[in-house]
Amino acid sequence: MASTWLERVNSPEDIKRLDVESLQLLAEEIRSHIISTVEKTGGHLGANLGVVELTLALHSVLSTPKDKIIWDVGHQCYPHKLITGRKEQFHTLRQWQGISGFPSPRESEHDAFGVGHSSTSISAAAGMAIARDLKGEDYKVVAVIGDGALTGGMAFEALCHIGSLGKDIIVILNDNAMSITNNVGALSDYLGRIRSDSTLYRARADFSVFLRKVPLVGKPLAQVAHKCKVALKNMLPGQLFEDLGFAYLGPFDGHNIPRLQRAIKSGIQRGGPVLLHVYTQKGRGHRLAEENPQRYHGVGPIKVVGSERQGMSYSEVFGKTLEELAENDQRIVAITAAMADGTGLGDFAKRFPERLFDVGIAEQHALTLAGGMAKEGLRPVVAIYSTFLQRGYDQIIHDLALQELPVVIGVDRAGVVGDDGPTHHGVFDISSLRTVPNMTLLAPSSGSELAAMLDWAIKQTGPVAIRYPRGDAGTSRVELTFDPELPIPAATLKNGHDVVIFAVGPMVDIAMEAARVLEPECSCGVVNVRSLKPLDSSLWRLAQGKKAIVTLEDHVIAGGFGSSILELLRHETDLKVECIGYPDTFIPQGSISRLHEEHGLDVNHVVMTIRRLLAGRSLRAVARKDL
Repeated sequence: MASTWLERVNSPEDIKRLDVESLQLLAEEIRSHIISTVEKTGGHLGANLGVVELTLALHSVLSTPKDKIIWDVGHQCYPHKLITGRKEQFHTLRQWQGISGFPSPRESEHDAFGVGHSSTSISAAAGMAIARDLKGEDYKVVAVIGDGALTGGMAFEALCHIGSLGKDIIVILNDNAMSITNNVGALSDYLGRIRSDSTLYRARADFSVFLRKVPLVGKPLAQVAHKCKVALKNMLPGQLFEDLGFAYLGPFDGHNIPRLQRAIKSGIQRGGPVLLHVYTQKGRGHRLAEENPQRYHGVGPIKVVGSERQGMSYSEVFGKTLEELAENDQRIVAITAAMADGTGLGDFAKRFPERLFDVGIAEQHALTLAGGMAKEGLRPVVAIYSTFLQRGYDQIIHDLALQELPVVIGVDRAGVVGDDGPTHHGVFDISSLRTVPNMTLLAPSSGSELAAMLDWAIKQTGPVAIRYPRGDAGTSRVELTFDPELPIPAATLKNGHDVVIFAVGPMVDIAMEAARVLEPECSCGVVNVRSLKPLDSSLWRLAQGKKAIVTLEDHVIAGGFGSSILELLRHETDLKVECIGYPDTFIPQGSISRLHEEHGLDVNHVVMTIRRLLAGRSLRAVARKDL
């Protein structure tokens, strides 16, 4: 039986030996292989299906790893991985100890730069081009950025810098009119006009050729010709990028391999900063992904019948509660950074379209925008994934907390998130937010607590952040209320005179189960610490007289919740305190349960830790499941 085209490709050099027809056949095989793999592992489907031809065209012209290809965000790197030596490992995509769903230089020399967040590729490419020239080396640098990522301000900072430097660098704008949802804003409208007016670009090129052929008959004709050319230039697409110092080429069909090859070669020959504009179809080759690219941006593995969860996710609880609150409070507005559905705000957008503001991939703007709204009497609620909130830390400090503005921040996907790996885990938000004056930081252990906390937060006079994990919020229908005039108190879920576990958010269930296992041998209490800042003053009293105190958090130990308990009890020299959380390292990809087990956040480890504390035996700095 004849081998497939994909079986024959083991490195980018094999791509260069294929003719156009073979590359097109290879493209279809790559699509089929991505679809069949993602159905098993989960992953980013739509973006990868859209860049297959572009990836093949790039590798057929460039020579990696000498030449550098930097993929923005990186969730479109699957075709690249398949043809750069990771074909045999591709079935381990996003799995524990498998290959990453994003570019990783640790994984392959063909991955020029590690990515996972958006709008970084052009800056990284600029740095590489500068290093190349200073070292007197000779290689090509190409940044591939989507139109969604181009809404991030960092991308424009890099464009402005590159344009002023004049370095040889190619920026490929992969325009599919999407980020996760449909793109918004003036830039999206601008690119849409370019796509619809592509005939004008051809007219401009033809006119330039015509002008070069007209014999100049005296100075007047030359001046008229020049004025005509400038006037036409200002009418045609790409002028924004040319004004920034780039030669604009395009737009081109991003699924036409020979056209892409010619365009890339043309950009290389031109030299200097070049922006190559290609338009692609997100989800190409998968009917459902083509029809609903938003739904198929990122997908989980196909579930077996009967495995569906019964409760709502934390994100859904957040969105539903906000809708209910907004019905009775016209001051409430919601802000998202291109993640309305992901953060549970999709229904809010439909119900209150004039009160939902999607700012695109612009977390910094989202937070200061909220500050301006709050300053004028509104009650803005910003929903951002924990990993992306890191990008707006300065805005939280200076534009919200310093001015004591009543902005509520929904810190979605707090803790480890699973298969997306270290670029997406939300394990740094407690450390960063608890250091900020005037900031209140909350952590619910259930959907009911999240709903009550959101209601409470809306009524406060300063900034409030609520961190909550990815996944099921439980099926509890218990309605809670917190007095808006008082801080949110901790809740003692189980009394115990030997040991007390101070647990945060989803770790409360782990603590309760560990206490149940320990019950025959020791009396173990469990406290649900719902407010991480300010801490409930009763925690000091609850710690007194105990043989050991354990803190448990889905977060790094350094500077986290456990650190705040150590600060609280710093004068109590006779108390044994052990903090359980993530070590001082970046957490790899893997299922959430596996990551908890590997890093000691599971029931068995908590039980063994408490047994060792009570026995007076020494503990490792970060104990693991093998204790």
